[in-house]
Amino acid sequence: MLLMIIELLVVLLALYAGSRYGSLALGAISGIGLALLVFGFHLKPGTPPTDVIYIIIAAVTCAGMLQAAGGMDWLIQLAERILRSNPKAITFLAPLCTFFLTIMVGTGHVVYTLMPIICDIALKNGIRPERPCAVASVASQVGITCSPIAAAVVSFVAISSSFGFETTTLQVMAVNLPACLCGLGVAALLSTRRGLDLDKDPKFQARLNDPEIKHYMYGNAATLLDKAISREAKLSVYVFLAALASIVLFSVCQILGCDIRPTFPDGDTHKPLSMSLIIQIVMLSAAALMVILAKAKPKQAILGSVWQSGMVAVVAIYGIAWMSDTYFSNYLTEIQSTFGSLVATHPWAISLVFFITSMLLNSQGAVIVSMLPLAYQLGIPGPVLMGVLPSIYGYFFIPTYPSDIATVNFDRSGTTVIGKYLLNHSFMMPGLVSVAVSSLVGYFIATALF
Repeated sequence: MLLMIIELLVVLLALYAGSRYGSLALGAISGIGLALLVFGFHLKPGTPPTDVIYIIIAAVTCAGMLQAAGGMDWLIQLAERILRSNPKAITFLAPLCTFFLTIMVGTGHVVYTLMPIICDIALKNGIRPERPCAVASVASQVGITCSPIAAAVVSFVAISSSFGFETTTLQVMAVNLPACLCGLGVAALLSTRRGLDLDKDPKFQARLNDPEIKHYMYGNAATLLDKAISREAKLSVYVFLAALASIVLFSVCQILGCDIRPTFPDGDTHKPLSMSLIIQIVMLSAAALMVILAKAKPKQAILGSVWQSGMVAVVAIYGIAWMSDTYFSNYLTEIQSTFGSLVATHPWAISLVFFITSMLLNSQGAVIVSMLPLAYQLGIPGPVLMGVLPSIYGYFFIPTYPSDIATVNFDRSGTTVIGKYLLNHSFMMPGLVSVAVSSLVGYFIATALF
């Protein structure tokens, strides 16, 4: 038992050190932890999640081409029109825009372009920017569990299938989309009265009395409405939407019993092509069509934020999942005997494990790849795991994630803050409310449906 605890500390220390350095270091330093477990403690190496990594690469390549072709700008422009058409409702509309943009693109990093616009609209309409900004930042990450091409969702489907729980991306969306919308709705509602109104906030009024700061806050206009969108940029969006529709179509037909997936010989039977391979083929094909038809430049895609952040996620998931699988696969019997009775009586408790793990990993995909196999091995039913999927978002708790830091910097009013005591920050309330309500609603929907 002592050796098991020491080796667990090695895993946790590697995760902590990786999170301190950030970016590629999270995956790379996990490699040091893996080396210590294998060469130092002689644990049998686990299996790296190659299938999941291939899907992420394909999806990120497609989304990166969309950004390079200018299609992302058009999507952001459409979202801005929605926000500016009803500025008084921005606390509700802003999280909806960031939420659905993430669902479409598969990454929450699209928030960087839209957040300055949200801040600008709120400030110039006398609304405390903290109210829409904080919940919109949270919503941009919540949307990952509802995206058919996000690493977390495709990993959930692939891993669940390997453990006998046959599900599709569409079924995951059917459970998590309404659940997450309920969670975000409650969080947005509670955000409408957060903090003091700007005309009653002494800190904001003090900033307003300084001419230089006042010009900084009100002198600039963040907008993409004046940017010309080319025909090729719009075409790239159509190609991207067609790719998403194709993936959904395969899932719908599979659910309805008229499976249209091609089948191939496998021993004495024929097996249909797996959804993971279908996603890879469709996404890579869509990326190629954007290059050919929409004139997307591959070099620009590589330099874009979507592709870079996606590839960082690949390295992180590669290192973290391999290290975690090495540890848990060697101590599965001990873990089952220790926690088996608890999760058998209270299977929803796995959501707390997911949430705490997310705080350490800063990646929802990494949480799924590293912890979902263990959850199945502990005997937790697939529908329960699908229902509590929103709980894999916990990295808002300690406000070090790039989208949260960027939101603080984009808010020129100074109302969106990282608190003096670190945990009293603007994202805590909407994050906790959204995750708690979404997980609860998702749990009931999934158990009812399955």
